Amino acid sequence: MFHVLLLAALLLGLSLLWLELRHRLRPASPLQLKAGPFQVESSHQGITVTGEITITNPHRRMEVFVPEISLNPTLLGNGDLRNLEVKTQIVALHPDEDSRPDHYWAAYIVKGRKSTRARLEISITAAPGIAIKKLIDTLWIEVLWVNYGPFGRLHRRDGFLVPLNKPEPINANTAAWRQGDRCQVLPIGTHLLGVLDEPKEVLRRYAGHLWQSGDVLTIGETPLAVMQGQYLHPATLEPSALARLLCRVFHPTSSLATACGLQSLIDREGPARILGAWLIGTGLKVLGFKGWFYRLAGDQARLIDDITGTTPPYDQTLVMGPQEPGQFCQRMAEALGVTVAVVDVNDLGRVKVLAASQGCDGALLERALRPNPAGNANERTPLVLVRGA
Repeated sequence: MFHVLLLAALLLGLSLLWLELRHRLRPASPLQLKAGPFQVESSHQGITVTGEITITNPHRRMEVFVPEISLNPTLLGNGDLRNLEVKTQIVALHPDEDSRPDHYWAAYIVKGRKSTRARLEISITAAPGIAIKKLIDTLWIEVLWVNYGPFGRLHRRDGFLVPLNKPEPINANTAAWRQGDRCQVLPIGTHLLGVLDEPKEVLRRYAGHLWQSGDVLTIGETPLAVMQGQYLHPATLEPSALARLLCRVFHPTSSLATACGLQSLIDREGPARILGAWLIGTGLKVLGFKGWFYRLAGDQARLIDDITGTTPPYDQTLVMGPQEPGQFCQRMAEALGVTVAVVDVNDLGRVKVLAASQGCDGALLERALRPNPAGNANERTPLVLVRGA
């Protein structure tokens, strides 16, 4: 019997090792795309948005082609946007080639340890008499590009937000504080947040004039994650056989119940860890011990939001949990002089404090956030200021 168990354990270990090696050695493109600062200019004719993207190849030897690149802009606002016209243009800014006067994107090779840039130009115009600035507040830019190399031909899809209109911060004298259980809470609205936003500046702009000594400023884990770029379009994922099979065992409402949702976790933690966590978790669940899969699979297993799980336009993407929330809270507290916490709250009264700076009153946050003052819809109030009674 002992030999049988030993053989079974050996086969399982070898299978997990094979899965992990196959996953880590699969062909992949090393190219990384990053959006730089964007400028928004308004005129009588409309709005012009300009900025740059940088494509970097961190690999030492691999050369990767970028044969195609295009833009897919989407406007978000408060009215009917069908009468608005949007035009886009991409201008290559290669370090070793001149831009073509016709702005045709010629296939370009990004060599190892090199990078290239491109300028994006988006113009938005409306018919005379239409108050364009009152209709739209956000531009979502998707960059559709192809990577070509030893890994084959991959279609990439990266998106980022450019705010066109930012709301004015709350007036401290007229702030609508809500009474809670031995506390007060103030939901704080912002513009739609994204990778072009600096978290410290967002906190300072919208809440810096509101907090007092002893207050706790909370930020939702999803808004922080999108500012850190922790989201991806499902079209960029290739679900493995493991993801397609294993996703079926999760509850239909779980973000791991789809092949792409589970694959995003596998890509982060590796297939061996996820399969091992499921095998151990299932065994312990039979014995009456629940929740072990999520403990063994890592924090991201609980934090992933599948499509429809967040506010538009991120409802089309998979949003992961934020990176190093503990370090973020401590940095913000030291820079801003207020206690900071990253939280995950829902309408069912569930309050989870992912991380907090030193001196945070966890019991106060539990009482204050249980009614979910930030909301789970499109309130655009990712910040909540909590004040003890």
